[in-house]
Amino acid sequence: MIRQQITIQNQLGLHTRAAAKLVDTAKKYASRIELVFRDRIVDCKSIMGVITLGAQKDNVLELVINGEDEKLALEAIVKLVNNKFGED
Repeated sequence: MIRQQITIQNQLGLHTRAAAKLVDTAKKYASRIELVFRDRIVDCKSIMGVITLGAQKDNVLELVINGEDEKLALEAIVKLVNNKFGED
């Protein structure tokens, strides 16, 4: 299991388009991928779960990944977040 903090960097936070990109990326991996924010845990493969977190720019979330391809999933998600979801 991997646990790592990520900081939302894009201007609009986890709005619909950014959340969709995150979910699409997560769905490429067999591992269980969860986001933890303000004592809430959501499945990173659920668009509604990700959107309802309400994460904004500079919010810190914890990414929890467990499975056979967890390292690859972590790398892809961190890259997406660090690239501001292709925005800005």
